[in-house]
Amino acid sequence: MKYVRLSLSMGPAKRHPMHQFVVETDGYDASYLLRGNDVGSEVQTLLFHVDGWPPDPYRAALEATDEVAEYAISTCPDETFYLYVRDRPSDVGAGLVDAMRRSRLCPASPVGYHADGTVRLTLVGPGEAVQAATESVPTGISVDVLSVGEYDSRRLDTAAGLTDRQFAAVAAAVDCGYYESPREGTTADVADRLDCSPGTAAEHLRKAERHVMASVLDQHDGPASRRNP
Repeated sequence: MKYVRLSLSMGPAKRHPMHQFVVETDGYDASYLLRGNDVGSEVQTLLFHVDGWPPDPYRAALEATDEVAEYAISTCPDETFYLYVRDRPSDVGAGLVDAMRRSRLCPASPVGYHADGTVRLTLVGPGEAVQAATESVPTGISVDVLSVGEYDSRRLDTAAGLTDRQFAAVAAAVDCGYYESPREGTTADVADRLDCSPGTAAEHLRKAERHVMASVLDQHDGPASRRNP
């Protein structure tokens, strides 16, 4: 079984209004589609994790979006939030779902809607179907193939949940020796590489580390992985 990881680019007019909100609004890095029921149908039910803060502007944008029929938000201590939403898919969204069905490929969660305007997703299926994946994308959407290989959800899921800035922060931290023992780099060194403040660099690292450590626990089925209720 193979996978292909794609980055889809499209103009503002083709993006879902809430994706366009993430692109246009400071403080929002990405929204990640985690689960979906009746995806592509007249009204679909979706669960997102939104890496952005504060939630009030996002809530106001939901209220102003015609496609949204119902929603609920649950905030997290790390200044992100979960979104339950029932909405009507756009023509572009419905076209993408139809293309995946015709290609015989299955999307693997999460699907990332990023602040740079791209949609990044992993598709899984037989090798011959993966090779033809780019041909199924509707016209008007450009496709970049990020990686192709043998499917291993443990390897893919951990990295897929990081935003671009979180991934860049981890890469910079490794490069400057932040994770060496003894430590050779500091958050100030990471900040220099990211061109941001040390506090912002530390926040990117904290969120990335939280995600990676939670993924490690989820992937380990031994007694130590059993979390307290």
